[in-house]
Formats: sequence, structure tokens, C-alpha cells
Amino acid sequence: MNKTILVTGACGQLGSAIRMSASARRDCVFHFTDVDTLDLCDASQLSDFVARNDIRYVLNCAAYTAVDKAEEDVERCMRINFDAVRNMGRVAGLHGIKVIHISTDYVFDGRGTKPLREDDATNPQSVYGASKLAGEKALQAVCPDSVIIRTAWLYSEYGHNFFKTMLQLGRERETVRVVSDQTGTPTYAADLAEAMLTVVDSPAFVPGIYHYSNEGICSWYDFAVKIMNRAGLHCRVEPVRTHEYPTRAVRPAYSVLDKDKIRQTYGVKVPDWETGLEKALKRFQSLNRES
Repeated sequence: MNKTILVTGACGQLGSAIRMSASARRDCVFHFTDVDTLDLCDASQLSDFVARNDIRYVLNCAAYTAVDKAEEDVERCMRINFDAVRNMGRVAGLHGIKVIHISTDYVFDGRGTKPLREDDATNPQSVYGASKLAGEKALQAVCPDSVIIRTAWLYSEYGHNFFKTMLQLGRERETVRVVSDQTGTPTYAADLAEAMLTVVDSPAFVPGIYHYSNEGICSWYDFAVKIMNRAGLHCRVEPVRTHEYPTRAVRPAYSVLDKDKIRQTYGVKVPDWETGLEKALKRFQSLNRES
């Protein structure tokens, strides 16, 4: 019997990556929705949709991710990252649906020095981080049959992200300045999509919080240098400190995630971040040729 899967936020980076993987999945029926086709804050619309389509899994990729804008746009950020998640959890609980929800490293304060585990203390320093943590707690309260995957530094060939910004600036400028004192791991959206589908495929659905990013450690500066080199761009990358590049929202200084739990529980493969970058560049170049 085919698994029926609702993918929310289907036009974003992660939703687009899942759509790419879905074409090869003959054992699943996917329903891709975004805010213009399904309002997650509308309980009756959502309940009707999942009942009508016999949804068994929700892959929730919908989120408010404008980190700096969220500092002023608090109400909308909370509505998307908290209210909609709680509503989705309630509907899923009523219909016996399993939920896989994406969260973020921003739930931590970023002051640590060793890979972050799922049971480490949370302490968000931004509106965005607080909204995502509130969404996590709400989902677990109303839908215990849920998996929450925290990720970090997500990028892809789709949408707006650091990877695509660097490629554009690398073609337009001789020099770019990039923060060198924030440490983490870039996560290629296609790899995270595969991790989510691995959870769906598992014979045992084990609820809880998990961490997933690509493997390895680098700074944003290191990532930018690698992007320029691998893309054959001659733009020079200059390192700067965080205080030299002020932003409205506080960024975690350290957001390396420990992936042991998701590996051991679900057998998820975690490629190195440089391998993810190579795949992203090939896909980006392929899409540009097609267009």
C-alpha cells in the first residue's frame, strides 16, 4: 500500500528538494502544498484536506525564516512558526498522522564549544529562535507521534540562501567580506530531504527530537572560500568578525550539531558538507543550462 504524504512549504528550499526526490518514489503518493494552496492556520481546511487525501505523513517544511525581519515582524513569525505548527499537530493527532517537522539550531544560544546534542539546554537569542522552540514544544504537546529534526545552515540551488548569494557576488565583485567567527556545518537541502524520507521508510517510527546537518565543521568564511574555489570564481573572500557585520538578530556563534541519535535510530546517512556542496554546484549548473 502506498504511503500518502503531505509536504508543506513545497515551494521553499527543502520542499523543492523533496519534490526532486519524490519522482523516484513509486511507493509514495505526495501532495505538495504551500501557503497559497493550504492554510495551516485553518483547522477545518487542513482537517478536510488530510481526510480527503488519506494523509498518513506530514513533512512540514513550512516556516518563517527571515531571521532579521522577524525581530520586527514578531506576530507573523509566531503565527507561522508556532500557531500553524500547533494547529497542524492537533489535526495530525486527531487523524493519527505521523509528523516530521523541521526546526533549527537557533533554539540554542550558540555559546558552546562541542557538538550540540538533542538534550542540551535551549536558550534562543532571537525572535526566530524563540518562535521555532515554541513550535517544537507545541507540536510535542498536541502530537506525541512526531519527529522534530533540527538543522542548520540550510542551502540549495533553489530560493534565496548563502550558497546562491556567494555565487552571484562571486560573478559580480572582486572581493566579498564574510564572517569568520561563526562555526557550524552547511546542510545541503537534498541531503536533509533524503534524511526525512529515510525516517518515513523506517519500519519503526520513533518520535522525538533529532539533529541533522551535513558532516564536518567550518565557518561561513570557509564555506564562502570553498564555494568560490569549486565554482571557479576569482572573487577574493576576506574574513571579518561578527561585530564588524552587525545584524538585527543574534546569530549563534557555534552551531555544530551532533548527529549520532538520528544515525543510530534511523540509519540515516550523513554526507560530508563538501560532498553536499559538489552536488549542489552540479545541480545549480544543470538548472542554469536548462534555463
